[in-house]
Amino acid sequence: MNKILPRIVVSALLFSLMVGCASTGTTNDETKDWSADKLFSEAKSQQASKDYKKSNEYFERLEARYPYGKYAQQAQLEIAYNNYKFDEPALALASLDRFMKQYPTHPSLDYAMYLKGLVTFNESQGFMSSLAKQDMSERDPKSAKESYNSFRELVQRFPDSKYSKDAQLRMGYLIGALANYELHVGRYYYKRGAYLAAANRGKALIDNYSHTKQVEGALGLMYHAYDKLGMTDYRDDAKRVLLKNFPDTKVLEQDVESDAYWWAPI
Repeated sequence: MNKILPRIVVSALLFSLMVGCASTGTTNDETKDWSADKLFSEAKSQQASKDYKKSNEYFERLEARYPYGKYAQQAQLEIAYNNYKFDEPALALASLDRFMKQYPTHPSLDYAMYLKGLVTFNESQGFMSSLAKQDMSERDPKSAKESYNSFRELVQRFPDSKYSKDAQLRMGYLIGALANYELHVGRYYYKRGAYLAAANRGKALIDNYSHTKQVEGALGLMYHAYDKLGMTDYRDDAKRVLLKNFPDTKVLEQDVESDAYWWAPI
C-alpha cells in the first residue's frame, strides 16, 4: 500500500500542473474580450506590418466568434490575401474558392477573381522560368492557364472594374508565354526526331494563339517538320501561309535545331 501511494501523489501533481498550464493558456488570450471592430482593426494593423501569420490568427478568430457580423465575409478575403503574400498559394485559393461559392453576388467578387488570378499568376512564374530548360514535354502550364481564365472571367463579368485593366495586361503576357511554351515543346520534339509531334505543336499554337508573334515561328517549325516527313503538300501549304503573313521572314533558311533559330522572348 505504501508503494502505491507515492505514485498516486505524483499522478495527481502532474494532472494539476497540466490543468494549470491549460488554464494559463486560456487566460493569456489577449483577444478574448475584443470586439469585432477591435479584432478587425488589429488584424489589418498586423497585415500592414507584413506579419501575415499574426494577421490571419486575428482574422480567423474574428470569423469564428462573429460569423454573421459585417466583418466575417471580408475576413475571408483578407485571409486569402495574407496567404498569397505569405507564399501559401493553395491556402489562398481555397479561401477564395470558398468565398466565391458562398457569396456569388458580393460587391468584392471582382477583387476575389483578380486575387485568384494573381495567385496563379505568381505560381506560373516558375513555369515561365523553366522555359529555357531542355525537357519541356513533361511540363504543364496549368497555373498559367488558370491565371488567364481567372483574369478573363473578371474582364468579361466586370469590364468596368478597377482591376480589369491590369487583368488585361496580364492576360496579354500569359498568352505570349503560353505560345512560347508551345513553340519550345515543338522544337523539343523536332530536335529529337519526333517531327509529326513537332508539326502538331506548331498547329496547336496557331489554333490557340493566332494573334501572337510566335505564329511566325510555328509556321516555320511546321514547314521544316513536314519537310523532314516528306509531306510536301503540307510543307508547301505552311510555306504559303508563312510568306503571305510574314513576307520578310527568315525562318525558312534557319536550322530549327540551332540555338540561333528564330526566337523572340516575350
